[in-house]
Amino acid sequence: MTRLVVLGLGYTARYYVAHGAKRWDTIAATVRDGASAAALTGEGLGGRGVEVMPFDGAGASERLRAAIRDATALLVSIPPAGSDDPVLRVLGDTLAEARRLRCVVYLSTVGVYGDRDGAWVDETATPQPASARSRARAEAERAWLAYGARQNVPVALLRLAGIYGPGRSALDSLAEGTAKRIVKPGQVFNRIHVADIAQAIDAAFARAASGPFNLCDDEPAPPQDVVAYAARLMGMTPPPEVTFEAARATLPPMALSFYGENKRVGNARLKRELGVTLRYPSYREGLAALAADRTVSRAGAK
Repeated sequence: MTRLVVLGLGYTARYYVAHGAKRWDTIAATVRDGASAAALTGEGLGGRGVEVMPFDGAGASERLRAAIRDATALLVSIPPAGSDDPVLRVLGDTLAEARRLRCVVYLSTVGVYGDRDGAWVDETATPQPASARSRARAEAERAWLAYGARQNVPVALLRLAGIYGPGRSALDSLAEGTAKRIVKPGQVFNRIHVADIAQAIDAAFARAASGPFNLCDDEPAPPQDVVAYAARLMGMTPPPEVTFEAARATLPPMALSFYGENKRVGNARLKRELGVTLRYPSYREGLAALAADRTVSRAGAK
């Protein structure tokens, strides 16, 4: 009997459970509040039952602790809280008792590399996180690797680029009227479709992978190009280009931190060691598939 415990059932983890977690006999997961936990337990995900429990990072129920003790694998997608990892802080003693545990997958970010002035970076590079958020991620990575070393359990660090997918793409921001084409000369970002994250998570579990893996597409690209391409797919006029300097005052702190880092992230290890072939190697394939799904959905609703 295999049992997956998902700590933090957010957008990415929820997609994996609904679409890619076929290898597990049972799945337990956490969300922040009890009402959401009860609703998701009743609804299920992807046609399968999931036991969902609350975990707010301050304390843990005995039911959650029992699930972790019985876990075969852990998928951790809860971000650091301040300077520490809430899972290790609250559940560290229980994790030390997880005798059946065979592998851990921790969802991190390519933000741990910091700014590379547009240069290519891969997993051999030493992290140089610039923001407090990325520094906390890098520290959480080290803490999870240390846990794995103590317990003799492989820990895969999946460093995610900008996540997009159903309900979360340039198509949606255009439809909502919130899309912007902000131009900062030389600025590029990698992206990754949530379906490709799901297959990478499953490959990491299948191979009991260890260490860092970059989860990103093959083509780091300027953000304004992505919005323009999405607009063409929707038959819309793209929003006008705005310089970064003009937009700076209106951007939230997280967006500003993204524009403060410029790098091209390589994914060769993902393909070589996890055997992943990207379904969406660039934003063009990913957005085209999402646009086609939107067209089908609208036709079905008529």
